[in-house]
Amino acid sequence: MGCGSGFVAPREPEHPNARKVFCVKFQREMAGLDEVPFEVHPLGQKIYESVSKEAWRLWLEHMKMIMNEYRLNLGTPEAQEFLLNQMEQYFFGEGSSFPPGYVPPQAKT
Repeated sequence: MGCGSGFVAPREPEHPNARKVFCVKFQREMAGLDEVPFEVHPLGQKIYESVSKEAWRLWLEHMKMIMNEYRLNLGTPEAQEFLLNQMEQYFFGEGSSFPPGYVPPQAKT
């Protein structure tokens, strides 16, 4: 499963001792995360084992859009669960969906 948009991730500068993972988003070996995100949830370990730093960076940008468009209050369990489901789909499913009626911002020229 690719990124879905035809986007090709830029190659990160390689550090000789960097931890490597086979990234589920880019389908190649890349630098892995330095630590497990949200250790209290099993998805955190799964992400740590198979998501690259670059794919995680792209998720964080996508997550901001989701949070803003859905106006999520992450203080509620429902919003947290919704975001975890979106994250699971983004990395390990068919991809995170865009909100109904979402129009991506136009690139500045």
